[in-house]
Amino acid sequence: MPVLVRAITYATLFVGFALVFLPSRVLSAMEVVGPPRLGPRQVAGVIVGTAGMAVASWCVVSFALIGRGTPAPFDPPRRLVIHGPYRHTRNPMYLGAGLALVGAALFYENGFLFAYAGGFLLLMHLVVVLYEEPTLRATFGQDYVKYSEHVHRWWLSP
Repeated sequence: MPVLVRAITYATLFVGFALVFLPSRVLSAMEVVGPPRLGPRQVAGVIVGTAGMAVASWCVVSFALIGRGTPAPFDPPRRLVIHGPYRHTRNPMYLGAGLALVGAALFYENGFLFAYAGGFLLLMHLVVVLYEEPTLRATFGQDYVKYSEHVHRWWLSP
């Protein structure tokens, strides 16, 4: 299967589960429905959520086209991806997914979704520090070390 198809498939499964299915199940259990009217918070939510999904999608495509791999740990990029959104921060895919969750929280005006977004980012921080960074150092060696010295883990680098 071509790498771009694999990347889109794996990303869709992850997004569908972690960012759509789980939150929707909890919102359904809480009997939360869509907002009664579309106001400024909903518009802001759509804008923030769309921006987050655009960043995450750009990352998936970058992994496939530049890195020749996918976001899935069992099919990772074969080359270090330091271009596109990765030029500004080392973890733009997780930041994009977090923004998408914040957009949903704004849209639904729901505190649980804000907390879910915070928990998601905390969990991703632990995954990055405990698994991804050591794996990237072992896989890409000095290239990754040099990259990590110039590009911040979470904050946008100048």
